[in-house]
Amino acid sequence: MKILIVGDFTETSKSNIRSRFPEGWDIVIVPPGKEMLQHMEDCQVIIPERIKVDRSLLSIAKKLKLVQTGAGFDNVDIDACTQLGIWVANAAGVNAQAVAEHVMALLLSYYKNIPFLDTFMKNRLDENQLDYTGSELKGKTIGIIGLGAIGKKVAEFCRVFDMKVLAYARNAAQQSDGFVKMTDFDNLISTSDIVSVHVSLNQQTKQLINQAVFKKMKKTALFINTARGGIVNERDLIAALKNRDIAGACLDVFEAEPLPTDSELRNLGNVILTPHTAGMPDGLKFHKKRYDFFVNNIKRVENGEAPESKLNQLL
Repeated sequence: MKILIVGDFTETSKSNIRSRFPEGWDIVIVPPGKEMLQHMEDCQVIIPERIKVDRSLLSIAKKLKLVQTGAGFDNVDIDACTQLGIWVANAAGVNAQAVAEHVMALLLSYYKNIPFLDTFMKNRLDENQLDYTGSELKGKTIGIIGLGAIGKKVAEFCRVFDMKVLAYARNAAQQSDGFVKMTDFDNLISTSDIVSVHVSLNQQTKQLINQAVFKKMKKTALFINTARGGIVNERDLIAALKNRDIAGACLDVFEAEPLPTDSELRNLGNVILTPHTAGMPDGLKFHKKRYDFFVNNIKRVENGEAPESKLNQLL
């Protein structure tokens, strides 16, 4: 069984990843490029990161049986895979705990000024000159866009902090318990103190959050995105932050990844940034639960079964 993992990983990450797979499996971890194309010809499984799995790439993969993604799958041509008899599966919900914890870490870091205070202390500045504003989470309203596994977990955590929770979901079937109040999109963005995005990237959600949306938010609002960068018009976000249309942002995902070194986001004092690591809590680009899920799915396909969390149906 040859597994092709495509992405940019450190040697430590590669070692951690290989440790989760059974002995005897051929685990190839390469960055996007020519070397990847060479291995596409005879791999049975591909786990793609930051590459498009389209018809052109699939035409090379003569032995491919499964395209396994993390939570997101916007980079995979599912129709093409189906026509070629290739399973596509994601890992929906596997990283819910990790991402929700990351959201709370960002929330607390922002309102408790952790990055600022840490820098202040390490620079050995005069504590008599310390000047900052902060806030408690209790009583604040968080608006959750998308009430899937991650959104529901964030809501659970916010309940512990005595916060009010609003949620918007396109799928009316995504209801919640009495603690979460379902509402429409406009009401959520205009009344929430915090807006947190937890939807997948698709044609309906692409640049869902744009200038018009930021204008409707409270001037004191905090915007959080740990979903996908493409859901937000990044240029509009930067303008909203610079013009103080919103108070701040906490971002784990970006339109272009890795985030360009010259991005204005890196220089804004009202922004906290992390490098798309919300779903990878166990070390550099690594999550044990994620890879254990991958192994189980690969074994299922190898045994002629459908994978868990499948995104297509083969005849």
